[in-house]
Amino acid sequence: MTQAVQLDQAEIDLFRDNVRKFFEKEIAPHYVQWEKEEILPREVWTKLGENGFLCVDVPEEYGGFGASFRLSAIVVEEASRFGFSGLASNLSVHSDIVAPYILHLGTEEQKQRWLPGMVTGEVVGAIGMTEPGAGSDLQSMKTRADKDGSDYLINGQKTFITNGQHCDVIVLACKTDPAAGAKGITLFTVDTALPGFARGRNLEKMGHHCADTSELFFENVRVGADQILGGEGRGFANLMDELPRERLILALGAVAACEGMLERTVEYVKERKAFGVSVSQFQNTRFKLAELQAQIAVNRAFTTQCTNEYDEGKLTAVNASVAKLTTTELQGKVADECLQLFGGYGYMQEYQISRDYVDARIQRIYGGTSEIMKEIIARSVLGK
Repeated sequence: MTQAVQLDQAEIDLFRDNVRKFFEKEIAPHYVQWEKEEILPREVWTKLGENGFLCVDVPEEYGGFGASFRLSAIVVEEASRFGFSGLASNLSVHSDIVAPYILHLGTEEQKQRWLPGMVTGEVVGAIGMTEPGAGSDLQSMKTRADKDGSDYLINGQKTFITNGQHCDVIVLACKTDPAAGAKGITLFTVDTALPGFARGRNLEKMGHHCADTSELFFENVRVGADQILGGEGRGFANLMDELPRERLILALGAVAACEGMLERTVEYVKERKAFGVSVSQFQNTRFKLAELQAQIAVNRAFTTQCTNEYDEGKLTAVNASVAKLTTTELQGKVADECLQLFGGYGYMQEYQISRDYVDARIQRIYGGTSEIMKEIIARSVLGK
C-alpha cells in the first residue's frame, strides 16, 4: 500500500483551519434548515469534494491526497465540534468506512471505478450490514447472493443505512453460503443504478435529522463475481478487520462533540445571570465544568494514542472498543450536564444544546453498542 504523505503540525493546523472556515461559510448558515427538511442537499457532497474534504487519505493514484488518517479525522472532528452531528455521520460512513473497505479490500478495477468519484463527491458511499432482524448479530442476516452462472443474484433488505438516499455505491454484506455461518458472508460493491435496487423511505429519527437514513431493497439485483470485495466467504473476517477504524472515527467525533458542547456552555454560563451574578460564579457550575473538562482531556489523550496506533498499523480491536465505549458514554454525560446548566432554555430547540442532546444518543448504539464494546473488552480481560 502507498505510504501516507507525512505533514508537519503547521500543515495539519492549516488544514483544520480551512475545514472550519468551510463549515462556517457553507454549512452553518443552512444547517438548521437542513435539519428541518431532514436531508442534506446532494450538492453538499460535491462542495466538500471540490474543497478536498472527502477521502483525504485515499492515495493520489485514486484522486486523494494520500495523507494520513489523522487528516481525514479532522473533517469529522470539526463537523462534530460545530454540532453538525448528522453531517459528521454522513462523512464518517463515506470517507472513513466505505472508502477504506474499497481501498484495503478491492481489486484495482474496483478502486479505479469508485474511489476517484468518492473523493470528488460525485459518488456517495454507504455500507449495508444492518437488517430488520440483524443488528449486532451479523450472522443472522437474511440478505442472500445466490450464484447464477458467473454472476450473483442479490435478494434481501437492509435498514438504518446512513447515506441511503444519496448513495451511488454500497458495500453490501450478503449470505453466499447460509449453512456456513460466519464463513458464509461475502461483501460486494453494488452500483445503485442496477435494476432491482430500490430505496425505501428516509427514516424519521430522534436526532441526526439531516443525515439520510434509509431502508434499502434488493430484488434479483445481478452483480458479477468481479464485484466481490475481499474474497468470497471472507465478509465477516473483513468486517472485523475494518471495524477498529470505524470505532475510532466515532470516538474522535464524540470527543470533539464534547469539546464543542463544553465551549458553548462556558460561553453561556458566563453571560447568563441568576441572583444578580453570572451563573459561572456558582460553585456547582464551576465544579461541573471542571469535571467535564478533566474527563474530556483524558479521553482526548487516549484517542490521540489510538490515532497514532492506527497510523502505525497497531490499533487493536480492544483499544478501539475502549475508545468507542468511553468517549460515546462521555458524550451522553456531557450533553446532559451541559443542558442542565442552560436551565429551561436548554430544552428549547432554538438553543443548539438541545440538538446536541438528542444527537448524542445514537453514539452508544451504532458502530457497535456499548454492550458489545464491553463484551469485547471483557474477553481481553478474562481471556475468553
